[in-house]
Parts: sequence; C-alpha cells; structure tokens
Amino acid sequence: MALVLCLIGLLLAGSASATSSLAGSWRDVREGDTPAKLLAEYRDGELQRFDPNLLFRLPKGPLGTWVVLDPGTSPAQEQQVLSIYPPPLGMVTLYDQNGHNVSLTVDDFGQGPHGHGRLAFVLGRDVPVTAPLLLKFEPSARIAAPVSFRLQDWNHYLGDDAHWLVFASSSLAVMLAMALMALCFGLILRDLTFVWYAAYLVCYAAIQGIQTGFVYHPMGMDWLAGLSITVGSAAVALSVAFASLFMTRFCELQRFAPLLRIPVLSLAVGMVAVVLMRCSQIPSLEGIGQLLVNPLLTLGAALLLLASVIAAVRGSRHAWFFLAGWTPLLVLTAMTSAQVNGALPALPWLNDAGLAAGAFEAIVLSFGLADRALLIRRDRDQVRVLADRDSLTQLLNRRAWHEAAIVAMSDLGGRPQALLFLDLDHFKKLNDKRGHAAGDEALAAVAEALRQELRPGDLLGRYGGEEFVALIDGANAEEALLVATRMCRRVHRLEIPVDGNQLALTVSIGVAIRRATDSIDSLVARADQAMYDAKMAGRNRACLQRRPEEPNVPRRMAG
Repeated sequence: MALVLCLIGLLLAGSASATSSLAGSWRDVREGDTPAKLLAEYRDGELQRFDPNLLFRLPKGPLGTWVVLDPGTSPAQEQQVLSIYPPPLGMVTLYDQNGHNVSLTVDDFGQGPHGHGRLAFVLGRDVPVTAPLLLKFEPSARIAAPVSFRLQDWNHYLGDDAHWLVFASSSLAVMLAMALMALCFGLILRDLTFVWYAAYLVCYAAIQGIQTGFVYHPMGMDWLAGLSITVGSAAVALSVAFASLFMTRFCELQRFAPLLRIPVLSLAVGMVAVVLMRCSQIPSLEGIGQLLVNPLLTLGAALLLLASVIAAVRGSRHAWFFLAGWTPLLVLTAMTSAQVNGALPALPWLNDAGLAAGAFEAIVLSFGLADRALLIRRDRDQVRVLADRDSLTQLLNRRAWHEAAIVAMSDLGGRPQALLFLDLDHFKKLNDKRGHAAGDEALAAVAEALRQELRPGDLLGRYGGEEFVALIDGANAEEALLVATRMCRRVHRLEIPVDGNQLALTVSIGVAIRRATDSIDSLVARADQAMYDAKMAGRNRACLQRRPEEPNVPRRMAG
C-alpha cells in the first residue's frame, strides 16, 4: 500500500508544476485547407472554442481535425514545450509561423527529443511565445480519446518528464516483478493458477505500455511501430482471457460458484477467438472481432465481478483478495470509459492512474497468491504426513520408516547403530477373544508406550500387523539390550488382558547391531531372527542376534 501511495504521490507531483494557460479552438479538416487559411479563420472567430487545459474529445472528422492554441500573453522568454496528454495514437502535425511543420506520433523514432507519456513539441526560440499554435490531428482507426494541452518552459517540462518516468517505470516494474514471482511459484508448485496470473499481468503491463507510449519511449521497441492497434487489441482481449482463467482457479469457482464457472471459462475462450479474428488479416473477421471486443469486455468485467462476489460470500478466502485488487481497477476503467464519452474532463490523471491501479492490483493479488502457496504447502505437508504415518498408531509406516532408516544409516559417522524388531505376544488370541476394536486399542497403547522409551531422534515405526521396528543411533549391544528390556517391562505394565484371564499382552524383541557390510534389509533380517529366538525362549524378553558360530540360544533375555 505504501508503494502505491508513493506512486500516486509521484503522479500528482508531476501534474502540479506551473503551466501557461491556453485558449483553444477547433474545426474539421476540409479539402483545400492551408495553415494560413485556418489562422485567418481563427482571428475572425470562425472556429469552435474549447478549453485545452481540460480533457476534450476532438470530433473525428473524415480528414482529421484542426486545433488552434493561443497562449495569450506570457512573460516567459525561455524555450517552450507544447505537450499533448495522453498521447493520441494517430499523427499530429504542428505548423509554425514560418511555414514549417513537425509531425509526431507516439511510436515515432525520429531524431530529436520525445515526450514520455505524451507527445511533446519543442518550440523554436524564434517562435513568439504569444503566437497561436496550429495543430492538425490526422484521422485514426482507433476511438479518439480525450486529450489536454500544456505549454511549459523547458525546465518545467523536464521536471514533469522525470516525475512521469519514475512513476511509470516503478508501476510497470512492480507488475512485471510480481508476474515473474508468480511464474516462479507456478513452476515450483506446478500450479497453473500462478501462470495464468503472470500472463494476465504481462498483458496488462503491455496495454499500459502501449497506451502511454512507454514501450516506444523510453524502451525503444521500434519493432512495434505501426502495430500498436493490433498488439494493443490482442493484449486487451488476452488480459481478460487470462484473468478469467486465473480467477476460476484462484476463487475456486468449481466449489463456491459452480454455475458461473462455465460462463467465465466461455468468456476466456471468446476473448481468445476475438484475438484470432483480429490477427487473421481477413477484413470480414477483423471487423467482427472489433465489434465483439467492447461488448465482451463490458460483459466480462461484470461477470468476473459477480462471480468473485458470490464466491467470496460463500466462503472463498481468496475471492476477497481478488475483489480487493480487481475492484479499484474496474472502477477506474469505468471512469476512464466515461471520460472517453466526455465526462470527468477535470481528471486528466485517470489515464496514468491505470498504471498505479495495475501495480496496486499486482501487489494485492500477489499477497493472495502467497497465501495460496502457503495453503498448498500446508496441505501437501499434511498429505505427506498422512502418507508417511500409520493411521492407527501415528508411527512411521513401513515405507516411510524404511526410507528414513536408509538416510540414517548413510550418515552414521562411525557411531554404532542398533535395530530392534518387536512382535506382540498372543496378539492373534487377543483379536480372536476380544475383537478387532480391542486389538486396535492395544496397538495404539503399545505404540505410545514404546515411543516414551525412545529418544526423539530414534526411528520407531509400525512394520506391519503387530510388528514394530526401532533404529537407535549411537547404541552398542549392551545399551540396546537395556532399551529393549525397558520396552518389554513397560508393555507388560500396561496389563492389557488377552483372554480375560491371567494372560496379558507382552512383547518379544530381537536386537541386531549394525555391521559394516549391513544394508537395512540385512539388518532387519538379523533382528527378526533374534526376535524369533526370544519367542522360542519363552516370550516377553529381548534377545541379541547371535553370531553364526554361536549355538542357537539367546544372549540376553528379560522377563
């Protein structure tokens, strides 16, 4: 928010510098017109007057429009600059008192200074500062946007120009930086929501760059010269298409507004079709595409707003982010459209406010995307936990324990390791006598008892059925047997009845100490064999895995 306020401050600061007050007149271009004839008609009061200091939509004559600007009396003796804001997309020609003329377009790459965010004519020092200025606006295929005029001395012009460059560069940099960040998140998380958002921001930045002339000056993209209408129309249509695809996923329309999901996706398809028609080079299709653009834009904006409101009301967390970022831009677009039709002439800054609104929207929606990324990560972590944990005992399941044990064994660092293989005694009889529910309760209780006998860094898992495994780092044979003995005693103290008589649930544990040649599978196999030795020795005890040359008797038992 602070960044956006700063951008708006720069915009307002740039519009506050001193300018000369102008008077203006206009009329349509007619066959046989000459500059001298127009100036004579102006002196005779035959032209229609307007206020050039406010936004004014020049009537669109078939041959163009003449404009005469009168600076009146001015004490300034410095070099003057006449600027036209916002820059019209068609050609504008300035005629001076000596019969010379200078023609400019927003995508002009000729020699001499160029206005940034406007057309700028540098007046020669030999031009009287009180002489009327004659301009000719050539006809354009685009809808004529309202323009205002300024006459400034060179220093004030440079100050305004620097302010605008900082403002526009900052706004576009914010949008493109947020787009790059979203694209990176999309690639990392493999989520198309971020990709659609990045594409939308790039298209919106392209729209603003073309409308303000930023892509021409200062960026110098001369390959776009003459393509502003085609590229600009395509960028507008694609921005709506990508915005539709983005909000469908971001606001979770499938869940919160399912009836509007298909219309929103249809809007995206329709805007892509418009782009294809506009770029088809077939006159009939280009005309249809041009006719469809504005109605689809109007309906699309209303549809996206309606869908996001419904989704937000029904509980979509991210729909509120979308509304916070999208609504100001939508209001500004409506005001700009009204301005094109002659309303709000005293608010010329609305044109550049689109840059600030785009930066604001990029920041707000990026916060929403960051929140979405955190939720995705949390959900994936939860899924991973569920995938790694046994649902009954909350211990590592066999696969997860096996993977963790491999990692632990690969980072031994010369320390001893012991593996305990545990099997509950008489568990099948408990299930048969008391039922599976009692068996599940017994497994959960035993798992908790075993966990309390181990350190947080030891790996304890359910191997399957009534079998458990534990990998203890830094334990030699004696220490491992002590741990196993405590486990036997703790399980026995649970006093879980097996058949309702004197028989209680116990555990038999096999202990194996890792050898240099052991893999996790061979270590488990040796511990499993030691567990069977404990079973054969009478159950409810721990037994160390014997060496191959030793007789088949337990090394250590704990009753």
